[in-house]
Amino acid sequence: MNISIRPAIITDAETILHFINELAVYEKEPDAVLNTVAEIEDKLFGADARAHSVICESEGVAIGFAVYFFNYSTWLGKHGLYLEDLYVSQDKRGSGAGKGIMKYLAQLALEKGCGRFEWVVLDWNKPSIDFYESIGAKAQSEWIIYRLSGQALLDFAKDE
Repeated sequence: MNISIRPAIITDAETILHFINELAVYEKEPDAVLNTVAEIEDKLFGADARAHSVICESEGVAIGFAVYFFNYSTWLGKHGLYLEDLYVSQDKRGSGAGKGIMKYLAQLALEKGCGRFEWVVLDWNKPSIDFYESIGAKAQSEWIIYRLSGQALLDFAKDE
């Protein structure tokens, strides 16, 4: 299978949303996506875009995507590339698309002088865990992710 990875462009917004919805189904959260094409156009391609996306294609047809952004490591004194989402259509898994996307992003991280390339994976997602370990990634089990969102974020941020 001939696979290519390219930076996403604004006309990919609908395709990106399609993949986000497929990812939500895969991750057992089919009703959790609130995103829209307009939000994707603004947040990934607008003047103040802080996140980026790539599209993976085979024979000119989109079969996967990734969304990433750059963070900063105070200890390393370098930026890092953080992979927010990676998804390959179910019928194209095993084709090398996921590995191609990861390699593309690893090369981008090096080109940008990043000291790290990081992401999280759901603890039940054994196929992805096995894939990440097969490319040499190591789980960082000593870290626990915390999140403020929704009403908890609103309540905490209030001036009182």
